[in-house]
Order: sequence, then structure tokens, then C-alpha cells
Amino acid sequence: MKNIIRITSTLSLLLISSFISQANGAEAIEIVKKAIHAAYYQGDDAKARADMRIIDKQGRERTRSVSMLRKNTSTDDRNQKYYIFFRGPADIKKTVFMAWKNSDREDDRWLYLPALDLVKRIAASDERTSFVGSHFFYEDVSGRGINEDTHELLEESTDYYVIKSIPKHPDLVEFTYFKNWVDKKTYLPMKTEYFNKNNQLYRTYTVQKVSVIDGYPTVIDSQMDDNLSGGKTILNYSDIKYSQGLPEDIFTERYLRRPAKKYLQ
Repeated sequence: MKNIIRITSTLSLLLISSFISQANGAEAIEIVKKAIHAAYYQGDDAKARADMRIIDKQGRERTRSVSMLRKNTSTDDRNQKYYIFFRGPADIKKTVFMAWKNSDREDDRWLYLPALDLVKRIAASDERTSFVGSHFFYEDVSGRGINEDTHELLEESTDYYVIKSIPKHPDLVEFTYFKNWVDKKTYLPMKTEYFNKNNQLYRTYTVQKVSVIDGYPTVIDSQMDDNLSGGKTILNYSDIKYSQGLPEDIFTERYLRRPAKKYLQ
């Protein structure tokens, strides 16, 4: 009888643990869905200017200035298109980065290099490499799909949800997991920490300033730090506008060489 009671108690604990784990996972997924929407999908479309300051560990600085266009092409926060035109400096002026986020297959990404008059496809294996020499990665610019990771709610404070995300295909990425501090009011991710295979914190994203634009809480100033090398990239957004009625056909290869200047002002 004691053995039966012990087994029953163990099974009950396992069932309770499983239920709590499933509930935690479900809550985490809902938080991540809202965070992805707040960070990448607000409005039907958006346009902005962005300035980057790329600073190495010696304090040497380079700059990038871009115009950014974004259009949602589905209503479920999945399919989306990005167009980023580099305004300067001179050595990368007129370079264009374009991305299509796809819910049913791998994302498509292109880079137009005007000096070579070359359109280069960016392979999925290159998504987590430096975005034009900055400490941001290509994937940071257009976002990571919710189904690429498993999500767990680690803790909850007065102001933040802390979510731990583990890649489902660790062989495709350089991190073992990352943690997001999601603002409970805006659902914007305010800090992200990435950990490598040695459990070292090696990249940190932080938001310094948020403003409400056209009714949407919007990141204005942010920073990506390389915790191992000591370098960092500071990103500042300006002239942000939402729901401008951007036509979808400007997010095509023909406009990589011939930018739609009307929408890039």
C-alpha cells in the first residue's frame, strides 16, 4: 500500500509539474507574440530615418545613415517586407538591404552593392552575421520568428516579464539561449541578453528611449554591445511615420538598383 501511495504521489507531482510547465510555456508564447508585434509590426507599414554609430573597443567610430521602409503583408504578424537604403557615408551610399519574412519557408534577404552593381542573396546561414559592419546582425533588423525557439517565462517583476528562449535548431545559430526583458505596459523588449555555448553573455541589446508616435510606443534610441570585444553600435531613429500606404511593389528586386526616392525622403 505504501508503494502504491508513493507511486501515486510521484505521478501526481509529475502531472502537476507538467501542467505548470505547459501553462508557463503558453503564457510565455503569448508574451513573445505581443513583444514581436510591438517591436516589428505596429501599423500597416512604417518609414523612418536611422543613424548608427559603430564604436570599437579603442573608441574609434564609424557612422551609417539609412532610410527604412517596412510593410506588413499579412494580418497575423508573420509575412512582412523591409527595404533599407543607405544614405551614407560615401563608401556604402546607395547600398540597399531588402528582406521578405515568410511564414511558410525561410526568409528571403538581398543586399545590393552599387560599387559592383551586384545583387547578392543572403543565405539563411548568414542571417546571424554583422549587418554592414555594425554590432547588429541581419536577423536583428527584421526579427526572429516565434516558432524558431521554445519560450519560458523565467520571472515577472512589477515592470517586466523575463522570457528565456532556446533555439529549436541550435546548429543554425551561435547562441544557446537568450533572455528578453519585456515591458509589461508596452510589450516592447527593453533588454536582450545572448549567451554562447560556454554560457557567457556575449551580446546585449538595450533600449535607451521610447516615444509614442502615431499612438504606438516606439523605440527611438537603442544600443547593441559586444560583451566580449568591448565594441558597441548605437542606433537612433527619427522621422518615424506609420501607415503611410506604401505600395508593395517597391519591395522588389527591380527597386534595389532604382530606389523609390519618393518614399525615401
